[in-house]
Amino acid sequence: METKMSILFYGKPSKITSDDKLPLYMRVTIAGKRFEVATNAFIERTKWVAGAAKVKGNSEEARIINAHLEMLKLKAYDYRQELLIENQPFTADTFKVKWLGLGRSRHTLMEVIRNHNTDLEKLIGKGYVRATLTKYKTTEKHIEEFIKWKYHVTDMDLRSVKYAFVIDLEYYLKSEKNLSVNSYGKIIKNLKKIIHECVAKDWLDKDPFILYKVKHVDANVPHLSAEELQALENKPFGIERLALVKDLFLFSCYTGLAYIDAAKLTSSNIVVGMDGNLWLHKNREKTNVVSKIPLLPPALAILKKYKNHPKTENTGRLLPMMSNQKVNAYLKEVADACGIQKEVTFHVARHTFATTVTLSNGVPMETVSKMLGHKKLKTTQIYAQVVDTKVSQDMNSLKKKYESRHAVGNS
Repeated sequence: METKMSILFYGKPSKITSDDKLPLYMRVTIAGKRFEVATNAFIERTKWVAGAAKVKGNSEEARIINAHLEMLKLKAYDYRQELLIENQPFTADTFKVKWLGLGRSRHTLMEVIRNHNTDLEKLIGKGYVRATLTKYKTTEKHIEEFIKWKYHVTDMDLRSVKYAFVIDLEYYLKSEKNLSVNSYGKIIKNLKKIIHECVAKDWLDKDPFILYKVKHVDANVPHLSAEELQALENKPFGIERLALVKDLFLFSCYTGLAYIDAAKLTSSNIVVGMDGNLWLHKNREKTNVVSKIPLLPPALAILKKYKNHPKTENTGRLLPMMSNQKVNAYLKEVADACGIQKEVTFHVARHTFATTVTLSNGVPMETVSKMLGHKKLKTTQIYAQVVDTKVSQDMNSLKKKYESRHAVGNS
Protein backbone atom coordinates (compact mmCIF):
# COMPACT_ATOMS: atom_id res chain seq x y z
CA MET A 1 0.00 0.00 0.00
CA GLU A 2 1.36 3.42 -0.98
CA THR A 3 2.35 5.64 1.95
CA LYS A 4 0.59 8.99 1.85
CA MET A 5 2.35 12.32 2.12
CA SER A 6 0.78 15.71 2.78
CA ILE A 7 2.44 19.12 2.51
CA LEU A 8 1.38 22.29 4.31
CA PHE A 9 2.87 25.78 4.25
CA TYR A 10 2.17 27.99 7.25
CA GLY A 11 3.37 31.09 9.04
CA LYS A 12 5.03 30.81 12.44
CA PRO A 13 4.12 33.86 14.59
CA SER A 14 6.46 32.72 17.39
CA LYS A 15 9.41 33.36 15.03
CA ILE A 16 8.32 36.83 13.87
CA THR A 17 11.31 38.96 12.81
CA SER A 18 12.39 42.30 14.29
CA ASP A 19 10.93 44.08 11.24
CA ASP A 20 7.58 42.33 11.82
CA LYS A 21 7.89 39.80 8.99
CA LEU A 22 6.22 36.40 9.27
CA PRO A 23 8.55 33.46 8.52
CA LEU A 24 7.00 30.72 6.38
CA TYR A 25 7.55 27.04 7.11
CA MET A 26 6.82 23.82 5.28
CA ARG A 27 5.37 20.82 7.09
CA VAL A 28 5.61 17.38 5.46
CA THR A 29 3.51 14.66 7.09
CA ILE A 30 4.26 11.02 6.24
CA ALA A 31 2.28 8.24 7.90
CA GLY A 32 1.27 10.60 10.67
CA LYS A 33 4.83 11.74 11.44
CA ARG A 34 5.84 15.32 10.73
CA PHE A 35 8.96 16.93 9.33
CA GLU A 36 9.15 20.72 9.42
CA VAL A 37 11.63 23.02 7.71
CA ALA A 38 11.98 26.77 7.17
CA THR A 39 11.33 27.96 3.62
CA ASN A 40 13.59 31.03 4.11
CA ALA A 41 10.68 33.15 2.87
CA PHE A 42 9.24 36.05 4.91
CA ILE A 43 6.09 38.12 4.37
CA GLU A 44 3.99 40.75 6.12
CA ARG A 45 1.42 38.99 8.30
CA THR A 46 -1.53 40.69 6.62
CA LYS A 47 -0.48 39.34 3.21
CA TRP A 48 -0.39 35.67 4.22
CA VAL A 49 -3.60 33.70 3.49
CA ALA A 50 -3.46 30.75 5.88
CA GLY A 51 -6.43 28.92 4.38
CA ALA A 52 -4.96 28.97 0.87
CA ALA A 53 -1.39 28.63 2.16
CA LYS A 54 -0.16 31.37 -0.16
CA VAL A 55 0.64 35.07 -0.36
CA LYS A 56 -2.33 37.09 -1.58
CA GLY A 57 -2.20 39.48 -4.47
CA ASN A 58 -0.33 39.59 -7.76
CA SER A 59 2.65 41.74 -6.80
CA GLU A 60 6.16 40.70 -7.79
CA GLU A 61 6.84 39.77 -4.16
CA ALA A 62 3.74 37.57 -4.06
CA ARG A 63 4.62 35.85 -7.34
CA ILE A 64 8.20 35.18 -6.26
CA ILE A 65 7.27 33.72 -2.85
CA ASN A 66 4.37 31.64 -4.17
CA ALA A 67 6.58 30.26 -6.95
CA HIS A 68 9.25 29.47 -4.36
CA LEU A 69 6.75 27.54 -2.24
CA GLU A 70 5.54 25.65 -5.29
CA MET A 71 9.11 24.73 -6.16
CA LEU A 72 9.65 23.38 -2.64
CA LYS A 73 6.49 21.32 -2.98
CA LEU A 74 7.68 19.84 -6.28
CA LYS A 75 11.06 19.17 -4.71
CA ALA A 76 9.38 17.21 -1.90
CA TYR A 77 7.57 15.01 -4.41
CA ASP A 78 10.80 14.52 -6.36
CA TYR A 79 12.53 13.27 -3.20
CA ARG A 80 9.60 10.95 -2.50
CA GLN A 81 10.02 9.48 -5.99
CA GLU A 82 13.79 9.13 -5.52
CA LEU A 83 13.30 7.17 -2.29
CA LEU A 84 10.87 4.82 -4.02
CA ILE A 85 13.23 4.32 -6.99
CA GLU A 86 16.09 3.62 -4.58
CA ASN A 87 13.91 1.01 -2.82
CA GLN A 88 14.30 2.84 0.48
CA PRO A 89 11.47 2.90 3.04
CA PHE A 90 9.39 6.03 2.62
CA THR A 91 9.19 7.49 6.12
CA ALA A 92 9.51 10.91 7.72
CA ASP A 93 13.02 9.96 8.81
CA THR A 94 14.26 8.83 5.38
CA PHE A 95 12.63 11.89 3.81
CA LYS A 96 14.42 14.15 6.31
CA VAL A 97 17.77 12.55 5.45
CA LYS A 98 17.07 13.05 1.74
CA TRP A 99 15.88 16.65 2.21
CA LEU A 100 18.72 17.78 4.42
CA GLY A 101 21.32 15.87 2.44
CA LEU A 102 22.65 14.29 5.61
CA GLY A 103 25.87 12.43 4.99
CA ARG A 104 26.46 14.63 1.96
CA SER A 105 27.26 18.32 1.80
CA ARG A 106 24.46 20.54 0.54
CA HIS A 107 25.31 23.31 -1.86
CA THR A 108 23.41 25.93 -3.80
CA LEU A 109 24.13 27.02 -7.34
CA MET A 110 24.92 30.67 -6.59
CA GLU A 111 27.03 29.61 -3.60
CA VAL A 112 29.36 27.47 -5.72
CA ILE A 113 29.59 30.15 -8.44
CA ARG A 114 30.45 32.87 -5.94
CA ASN A 115 32.96 30.67 -4.15
CA HIS A 116 34.57 29.84 -7.50
CA ASN A 117 34.89 33.54 -8.32
CA THR A 118 36.24 34.38 -4.86
CA ASP A 119 38.95 31.74 -5.25
CA LEU A 120 39.69 32.94 -8.78
CA GLU A 121 40.15 36.52 -7.57
CA LYS A 122 42.86 35.34 -5.19
CA LEU A 123 44.73 33.82 -8.14
CA ILE A 124 44.94 37.04 -10.18
CA GLY A 125 48.59 37.40 -11.17
CA LYS A 126 49.24 33.76 -10.27
CA GLY A 127 48.33 32.14 -13.55
CA TYR A 128 45.09 34.09 -14.06
CA VAL A 129 44.35 37.60 -15.28
CA ARG A 130 41.63 40.00 -14.17
CA ALA A 131 39.88 39.72 -17.53
CA THR A 132 39.11 36.07 -16.73
CA LEU A 133 37.57 37.05 -13.41
CA THR A 134 35.47 39.71 -15.16
CA LYS A 135 34.06 37.06 -17.51
CA TYR A 136 33.11 34.78 -14.61
CA LYS A 137 31.57 37.71 -12.75
CA THR A 138 29.45 38.38 -15.84
CA THR A 139 28.44 34.71 -15.85
CA GLU A 140 27.48 34.97 -12.17
CA LYS A 141 25.27 37.99 -12.90
CA HIS A 142 23.48 36.28 -15.81
CA ILE A 143 22.85 33.04 -13.88
CA GLU A 144 21.46 34.96 -10.90
CA GLU A 145 19.12 36.93 -13.18
CA PHE A 146 18.08 33.76 -15.01
CA ILE A 147 17.00 31.79 -11.93
CA LYS A 148 15.02 34.80 -10.72
CA TRP A 149 13.35 35.05 -14.14
CA LYS A 150 12.69 31.33 -14.49
CA TYR A 151 12.13 30.10 -10.94
CA HIS A 152 11.39 33.37 -9.07
CA VAL A 153 14.08 32.64 -6.48
CA THR A 154 17.49 34.16 -5.74
CA ASP A 155 19.22 30.79 -5.34
CA MET A 156 18.51 27.10 -5.77
CA ASP A 157 19.77 23.69 -4.74
CA LEU A 158 22.76 22.69 -6.84
CA ARG A 159 21.17 19.28 -7.37
CA SER A 160 18.30 20.98 -9.18
CA VAL A 161 20.61 21.83 -12.08
CA LYS A 162 19.56 19.34 -14.75
CA TYR A 163 19.79 19.19 -18.55
CA ALA A 164 16.50 21.13 -18.79
CA PHE A 165 18.10 23.92 -16.75
CA VAL A 166 20.86 24.32 -19.35
CA ILE A 167 18.38 24.35 -22.26
CA ASP A 168 16.22 26.94 -20.49
CA LEU A 169 19.30 29.04 -19.74
CA GLU A 170 20.27 29.06 -23.43
CA TYR A 171 16.75 30.11 -24.39
CA TYR A 172 16.81 32.91 -21.80
CA LEU A 173 20.15 34.30 -22.94
CA LYS A 174 19.00 34.25 -26.56
CA SER A 175 15.42 35.51 -26.20
CA GLU A 176 15.49 37.72 -23.11
CA LYS A 177 19.06 39.04 -23.27
CA ASN A 178 19.42 39.04 -27.06
CA LEU A 179 22.97 37.71 -26.83
CA SER A 180 24.81 36.37 -29.86
CA VAL A 181 25.71 32.70 -30.19
CA ASN A 182 29.30 33.31 -29.11
CA SER A 183 28.30 35.57 -26.22
CA TYR A 184 25.82 33.20 -24.62
CA GLY A 185 28.07 30.27 -25.52
CA LYS A 186 30.87 31.74 -23.40
CA ILE A 187 28.53 32.18 -20.43
CA ILE A 188 27.32 28.59 -20.65
CA LYS A 189 30.90 27.38 -21.14
CA ASN A 190 31.95 29.15 -17.92
CA LEU A 191 29.03 27.59 -16.02
CA LYS A 192 29.91 24.19 -17.50
CA LYS A 193 33.43 24.44 -16.10
CA ILE A 194 32.13 25.25 -12.61
CA ILE A 195 29.55 22.44 -12.76
CA HIS A 196 32.24 19.95 -13.86
CA GLU A 197 34.18 20.86 -10.74
CA CYS A 198 31.07 20.12 -8.68
CA VAL A 199 30.69 16.73 -10.33
CA ALA A 200 34.36 15.97 -9.62
CA LYS A 201 33.81 16.88 -5.95
CA ASP A 202 30.83 14.49 -5.83
CA TRP A 203 28.38 17.32 -5.17
CA LEU A 204 26.36 16.21 -8.19
CA ASP A 205 25.55 12.64 -9.22
CA LYS A 206 25.19 13.44 -12.90
CA ASP A 207 26.71 15.98 -15.26
CA PRO A 208 23.82 18.08 -16.66
CA PHE A 209 26.03 19.04 -19.61
CA ILE A 210 26.70 15.47 -20.74
CA LEU A 211 24.29 15.76 -23.69
CA TYR A 212 24.80 19.47 -24.30
CA LYS A 213 27.27 20.95 -26.76
CA VAL A 214 28.27 24.57 -26.25
CA LYS A 215 27.53 26.51 -29.43
CA HIS A 216 30.07 28.67 -31.25
CA VAL A 217 30.41 30.27 -34.66
CA ASP A 218 33.68 31.48 -36.10
CA ALA A 219 33.99 35.21 -35.67
CA ASN A 220 34.37 37.13 -38.92
CA VAL A 221 37.01 39.64 -37.82
CA PRO A 222 38.07 41.81 -40.77
CA HIS A 223 41.66 42.48 -41.72
CA LEU A 224 43.34 45.05 -43.93
CA SER A 225 44.37 44.00 -47.40
CA ALA A 226 47.91 44.69 -48.61
CA GLU A 227 46.58 47.72 -50.52
CA GLU A 228 44.75 49.10 -47.49
CA LEU A 229 47.78 48.55 -45.26
CA GLN A 230 49.97 50.40 -47.78
CA ALA A 231 47.46 53.26 -48.01
CA LEU A 232 47.51 53.59 -44.23
CA GLU A 233 51.32 53.64 -44.10
CA ASN A 234 51.53 56.29 -46.83
CA LYS A 235 48.88 58.59 -45.34
CA PRO A 236 50.39 61.53 -43.40
CA PHE A 237 48.46 63.01 -40.46
CA GLY A 238 49.02 66.54 -39.20
CA ILE A 239 46.90 65.95 -36.09
CA GLU A 240 49.12 64.45 -33.40
CA ARG A 241 46.55 62.09 -31.86
CA LEU A 242 45.68 60.59 -35.26
CA ALA A 243 49.34 60.21 -36.20
CA LEU A 244 49.98 58.40 -32.91
CA VAL A 245 46.98 56.08 -33.29
CA LYS A 246 48.08 55.26 -36.82
CA ASP A 247 51.54 54.25 -35.54
CA LEU A 248 50.15 52.20 -32.64
CA PHE A 249 47.86 50.35 -35.04
CA LEU A 250 50.67 49.74 -37.54
CA PHE A 251 52.91 48.43 -34.76
CA SER A 252 50.30 45.77 -34.01
CA CYS A 253 49.92 45.03 -37.73
CA TYR A 254 53.63 44.10 -37.79
CA THR A 255 53.80 42.29 -34.44
CA GLY A 256 50.33 40.77 -33.98
CA LEU A 257 50.11 42.04 -30.39
CA ALA A 258 46.71 42.64 -28.79
CA TYR A 259 46.06 46.08 -27.30
CA ILE A 260 46.76 45.11 -23.68
CA ASP A 261 50.03 43.38 -24.63
CA ALA A 262 51.26 46.33 -26.72
CA ALA A 263 50.33 48.71 -23.90
CA LYS A 264 52.47 46.85 -21.35
CA LEU A 265 55.64 46.48 -23.43
CA THR A 266 58.89 47.51 -21.73
CA SER A 267 62.54 47.29 -22.75
CA SER A 268 62.74 43.94 -20.91
CA ASN A 269 60.49 42.47 -23.60
CA ILE A 270 63.10 43.11 -26.30
CA VAL A 271 65.75 40.40 -26.55
CA VAL A 272 68.44 39.41 -29.02
CA GLY A 273 67.32 36.23 -30.71
CA MET A 274 69.39 33.23 -31.71
CA ASP A 275 69.66 34.81 -35.18
CA GLY A 276 71.27 37.95 -33.75
CA ASN A 277 68.19 40.07 -34.49
CA LEU A 278 65.85 41.83 -32.07
CA TRP A 279 62.78 39.89 -30.93
CA LEU A 280 59.79 40.61 -28.75
CA HIS A 281 59.18 38.12 -25.93
CA LYS A 282 55.86 38.77 -24.19
CA ASN A 283 53.58 36.67 -22.02
CA ARG A 284 50.08 37.27 -23.34
CA GLU A 285 47.83 38.86 -20.74
CA LYS A 286 44.87 36.77 -21.91
CA THR A 287 46.43 33.29 -21.76
CA ASN A 288 49.88 33.80 -20.16
CA VAL A 289 51.35 31.98 -23.18
CA VAL A 290 54.65 33.41 -24.42
CA SER A 291 54.63 35.15 -27.80
CA LYS A 292 58.05 35.27 -29.49
CA ILE A 293 58.04 37.67 -32.42
CA PRO A 294 60.97 38.77 -34.60
CA LEU A 295 60.75 42.56 -34.98
CA LEU A 296 60.14 43.57 -38.59
CA PRO A 297 61.65 46.88 -39.84
CA PRO A 298 58.34 48.83 -39.70
CA ALA A 299 57.82 47.83 -36.05
CA LEU A 300 61.43 48.73 -35.16
CA ALA A 301 61.01 52.12 -36.83
CA ILE A 302 57.94 52.89 -34.69
CA LEU A 303 59.74 51.89 -31.48
CA LYS A 304 62.64 54.15 -32.43
CA LYS A 305 60.28 57.02 -33.25
CA TYR A 306 58.77 57.02 -29.73
CA LYS A 307 61.87 56.10 -27.76
CA ASN A 308 62.25 59.60 -26.30
CA HIS A 309 58.56 60.46 -26.13
CA PRO A 310 57.70 62.08 -22.73
CA LYS A 311 55.06 59.47 -21.97
CA THR A 312 57.36 56.52 -22.64
CA GLU A 313 60.10 58.07 -20.52
CA ASN A 314 57.67 58.64 -17.63
CA THR A 315 56.00 55.23 -17.73
CA GLY A 316 58.90 53.04 -18.79
CA ARG A 317 56.74 51.63 -21.59
CA LEU A 318 57.92 51.29 -25.17
CA LEU A 319 54.85 52.96 -26.65
CA PRO A 320 52.86 56.05 -25.55
CA MET A 321 49.53 54.20 -25.46
CA MET A 322 46.18 55.87 -24.87
CA SER A 323 43.02 54.10 -23.69
CA ASN A 324 41.59 51.35 -25.85
CA GLN A 325 38.34 53.29 -26.18
CA LYS A 326 40.13 56.36 -27.52
CA VAL A 327 42.28 54.29 -29.86
CA ASN A 328 39.21 52.66 -31.40
CA ALA A 329 37.38 55.98 -31.66
CA TYR A 330 40.30 57.67 -33.43
CA LEU A 331 40.86 54.67 -35.70
CA LYS A 332 37.49 55.40 -37.30
CA GLU A 333 38.81 58.82 -38.31
CA VAL A 334 42.06 57.31 -39.55
CA ALA A 335 40.26 54.68 -41.62
CA ASP A 336 37.93 57.27 -43.17
CA ALA A 337 40.90 59.47 -44.10
CA CYS A 338 42.55 56.49 -45.82
CA GLY A 339 39.41 55.49 -47.70
CA ILE A 340 39.11 52.21 -45.80
CA GLN A 341 35.45 51.16 -45.71
CA LYS A 342 35.81 48.41 -43.09
CA GLU A 343 35.04 48.86 -39.42
CA VAL A 344 38.57 49.19 -38.04
CA THR A 345 39.33 48.48 -34.38
CA PHE A 346 42.69 47.76 -32.77
CA HIS A 347 41.97 44.02 -32.94
CA VAL A 348 41.88 44.29 -36.75
CA ALA A 349 45.65 44.92 -36.61
CA ARG A 350 46.26 41.51 -34.98
CA HIS A 351 44.19 39.84 -37.67
CA THR A 352 46.03 41.82 -40.36
CA PHE A 353 49.35 40.51 -39.02
CA ALA A 354 48.03 36.94 -39.18
CA THR A 355 46.64 37.19 -42.70
CA THR A 356 48.11 39.98 -44.84
CA VAL A 357 51.56 40.29 -43.25
CA THR A 358 52.39 36.64 -42.55
CA LEU A 359 50.18 33.93 -44.06
CA SER A 360 49.73 35.77 -47.35
CA ASN A 361 53.52 36.04 -47.64
CA GLY A 362 54.09 32.33 -47.18
CA VAL A 363 54.80 32.17 -43.45
CA PRO A 364 53.65 28.70 -42.27
CA MET A 365 50.55 28.40 -40.09
CA GLU A 366 52.57 26.79 -37.29
CA THR A 367 54.95 29.75 -37.18
CA VAL A 368 52.11 32.28 -37.15
CA SER A 369 50.42 30.35 -34.35
CA LYS A 370 53.58 30.49 -32.24
CA MET A 371 54.01 34.23 -32.77
CA LEU A 372 50.37 34.90 -31.91
CA GLY A 373 50.77 32.95 -28.68
CA HIS A 374 47.97 30.50 -29.45
CA LYS A 375 47.80 27.29 -27.42
CA LYS A 376 46.23 25.35 -30.29
CA LEU A 377 46.78 25.50 -34.03
CA LYS A 378 43.00 25.25 -34.42
CA THR A 379 42.69 28.73 -32.91
CA THR A 380 44.99 30.16 -35.56
CA GLN A 381 43.09 28.40 -38.34
CA ILE A 382 39.90 30.13 -37.26
CA TYR A 383 41.54 33.45 -36.47
CA ALA A 384 43.75 33.81 -39.50
CA GLN A 385 41.97 32.65 -42.64
CA VAL A 386 44.18 32.53 -45.72
CA VAL A 387 43.06 35.24 -48.10
CA ASP A 388 42.00 34.44 -51.66
CA THR A 389 45.08 36.10 -53.15
CA LYS A 390 47.35 33.63 -51.34
CA VAL A 391 45.24 30.68 -52.55
CA SER A 392 45.45 32.09 -56.09
CA GLN A 393 49.24 32.49 -55.88
CA ASP A 394 49.77 28.98 -54.57
CA MET A 395 47.49 27.40 -57.16
CA ASN A 396 49.06 29.42 -60.01
CA SER A 397 52.46 28.15 -58.92
CA LEU A 398 51.12 24.60 -58.93
CA LYS A 399 49.44 25.20 -62.28
CA LYS A 400 52.75 26.28 -63.87
CA LYS A 401 54.42 23.09 -62.62
CA TYR A 402 51.79 20.95 -64.29
CA GLU A 403 51.92 23.03 -67.48
CA SER A 404 55.70 22.56 -67.56
CA ARG A 405 55.37 18.80 -67.10
CA HIS A 406 52.67 18.60 -69.77
CA ALA A 407 54.84 20.55 -72.23
CA VAL A 408 57.82 18.22 -71.62
CA GLY A 409 55.58 15.18 -72.07
CA ASN A 410 54.31 16.41 -75.43
CA SER A 411 57.71 17.38 -76.84
